[in-house]
Amino acid sequence: MDKDSASSGSGSQGPESPNPGWSIVSIILSGMLFWGGVGWLVDHLVGTEKVFLPIGIILGLVAALYLVYVRFGRDQ
Repeated sequence: MDKDSASSGSGSQGPESPNPGWSIVSIILSGMLFWGGVGWLVDHLVGTEKVFLPIGIILGLVAALYLVYVRFGRDQ
């Protein structure tokens, strides 16, 4: 099996995939949903109302944007 056929499978990910746009969108949404959920859970456990949820969403967005930059934005 040569290098081109091994990397062109349907499971390939990263900058070499034909359309990285869906990967970028899913990384951003996943980060916001996960860390927003963590913020909601902290709000629920601590007894606050809508304090940590927006903090979690913003933290997730920042972390996801950094991950997108590291994965797709750097020169290789």
